[in-house]
Amino acid sequence: MKHLTAIITRDGELFVALCPELDIASQGETREQAKANLVEAIELFYETASPEEIAERLAGETYVTPIEVRVR
Repeated sequence: MKHLTAIITRDGELFVALCPELDIASQGETREQAKANLVEAIELFYETASPEEIAERLAGETYVTPIEVRVR
């Protein structure tokens, strides 16, 4: 079992789910469907990617944090 991050946003009528650690994304009609599709895409990646590609994608650290931006 591996713990990764899912960032889910609405894009029009769909939800887009992104795993920033692996730069893998998927979508669905609901948040739950987008998340499930992302899990499936990540599992497929782990089944088909070489150990070198997996290590390369996971080499960096990922932080998700809120920020404040001044908007005029």
